[in-house]
Amino acid sequence: MHQIAVLPGDGIGPEITREAVKVLKAVGERHQLDLDFSHHLVGGALLDAQGVALSHELVEACRRSDAVLFGAVGGPKWDHLDMQDRADHALIRLRQELNVYANLRQFRLYAGLEDASAVKADLISGGVDFIILRELSSGAYYGRPKFSEVTPSGRRAVDTIEYYDFQVERLARYGYELARQRRGRLTSMSKWNALESSRLWRDVVDEVAPIYPDVDTRHEIVDAGAMNLIQRPAEYDVIIMPNMFGDILGDEAAVLAGSIGMVPSAEIPLDGTSLYEPIHGSANDIEGKNIANPIGTILSGALMLRYSLDCPDGADDIDRAVGKVIEEGYRTADILRSPGQQRVSTSEMGDLVVEMLRE
Repeated sequence: MHQIAVLPGDGIGPEITREAVKVLKAVGERHQLDLDFSHHLVGGALLDAQGVALSHELVEACRRSDAVLFGAVGGPKWDHLDMQDRADHALIRLRQELNVYANLRQFRLYAGLEDASAVKADLISGGVDFIILRELSSGAYYGRPKFSEVTPSGRRAVDTIEYYDFQVERLARYGYELARQRRGRLTSMSKWNALESSRLWRDVVDEVAPIYPDVDTRHEIVDAGAMNLIQRPAEYDVIIMPNMFGDILGDEAAVLAGSIGMVPSAEIPLDGTSLYEPIHGSANDIEGKNIANPIGTILSGALMLRYSLDCPDGADDIDRAVGKVIEEGYRTADILRSPGQQRVSTSEMGDLVVEMLRE
């Protein structure tokens, strides 16, 4: 039996995770997978119930599970709290508790969604299918010292970018393994022309590269890479980058896929339980309206099947089912563009994916 901890969270989180669970159950029936789902409060929902955004009991429940399906956390209701107590800080803390070191975001433009992309048709004519692998355990978000102060010269703030060679090496090795399973191309993006941490990054990647002679390696300065990613997306396969750069480009790249609601992610630990979530936020403004796009969460379930539950065929089935739903013209509001397309709700989109799975 596979134990899956479901953490719906806040805003649209409960709506989108509900659809992903629905799809995962259908895959379980199709592939004789015994899936056991346990549901837990997190973020603002847990704050309201227990006064904390992440509890020790919740962390232990996640550690006991084979995988975690995460919705979204945060909202204006809790934004007045100190940073470490806020609802959206629960995700950062959970990543730390699970020893997550890599964030995998998969970007794919499904046939029929070209009109939803913000990029001109000729730029995406070669297709969009790549992974951004973001280092998640260090960098600007975790480096110390980190503080703000008032000085005689004015207000001052300090963030520290710090990397050790082993942190870069383990991410690079994982990136090369992914590239070896895909199309054999790895691009490393950093800012080696200006930052010491990026010079270390580039050097360590070059030290790992000879271990994977079957994978083509290239380096790009991240600002040029951000432009190239939009202008020539078909050239990319697996892209690795430091934490903050991956955070920024990971959202930029979503325009290639048609909507941020289409993008799944996996958070990979050193060992133990992986966490799967869409890359969008809690979208509290549309909470409860049944209009959110659940596909990013559904595809996060596909990543779970592929990387945690040893069911790549089930992952492929979800990919094909989503592709067929899109091909037949069904759209949630965020990807609806043409009169001939049919608008569907969050729950209807989940039902359609299940229907295609069962055909």
